Amino acid sequence: MDVVGIDVPCVDFLAHINRLPREADQGARLLEYSWQGGGKVATALVALARLGAKTGIVGVVGGCLYGQFCVDDFVRHGVDVSKLIIDEDGETSLSLVLSESQTCGRNIIFHRGSVRNLSLEDLDRDYITSGKYLHLAQATPVTRQAAVWARQAGNTVVFDADGFREEIQEMLPLIDVFIGSEFYYRALFDDDNYEANCRKLMEEGPSIVVFTFGEEGCLGVDAQGFFNEPAFSVPVKDTTGAGDVYHGAFIYGLLQGWSASKTARFANAVSAIKCTRIGGRAGIPTVSMVEKFMETGCTDFEELDERVKFYRKQGLP
Repeated sequence: MDVVGIDVPCVDFLAHINRLPREADQGARLLEYSWQGGGKVATALVALARLGAKTGIVGVVGGCLYGQFCVDDFVRHGVDVSKLIIDEDGETSLSLVLSESQTCGRNIIFHRGSVRNLSLEDLDRDYITSGKYLHLAQATPVTRQAAVWARQAGNTVVFDADGFREEIQEMLPLIDVFIGSEFYYRALFDDDNYEANCRKLMEEGPSIVVFTFGEEGCLGVDAQGFFNEPAFSVPVKDTTGAGDVYHGAFIYGLLQGWSASKTARFANAVSAIKCTRIGGRAGIPTVSMVEKFMETGCTDFEELDERVKFYRKQGLP
């Protein structure tokens, strides 16, 4: 196994419109819609699998149509689901994602669901440590224990730090690769001394610290020094899952033994291609597509369009 991840998978119903109504009793025409699997780590694992890595998911989904949808989508992409628990009485989370063509922005309305929490007793130490990398996005007693086991086995722990939490800060000594969002950065620092601030976090434990800044690209520090990689310019349709896919692509680069700067550029490219299509998964490219895009600025989107059509047909009652 290359990467094991822990998450609470969900389902995204994505609706692409021109612009959200600004007043009551107004409507908006649906330009495009799609049913896709969601979840930060879950989508990162799908991205990794699409790029060619062997991945496995640890988590809980409901014994409902949405839960089965999540399982089927993992299996479709080759993600191992042997440690994915089915809570027969629980409901899998559902998100309504509204993306606007005018602003390229999005809004999310979510139903949290009722699946039970993953417990320490659910964890299989041998499975957790079977992956060269452990990917996490939550700081809980369960993920902390998994990180301890991974570190003891000599594996690498990667953390997706989207929103700031004190619990995440407390986990820094157990994290090898810390990738935070611009929101996390602004919650921690009130200046743009990026290199110095990244090095402050490195002192807490991580050997690689990266922050993503959307259309401005990403930056970070590793043993080779500071890097700043600009984003690729593409016609953006939907940014849903862009960060999740970035994390998956970043781990893929590390699996290849690339430097953090080369890995960051590759992850930027993967995330950019994803943003040209609706949802977090329909637009995930293959390695050959990414390589062509990075060399020429173009790629063959025919395969992605077929995936878009597939996900549109996955409507659930």
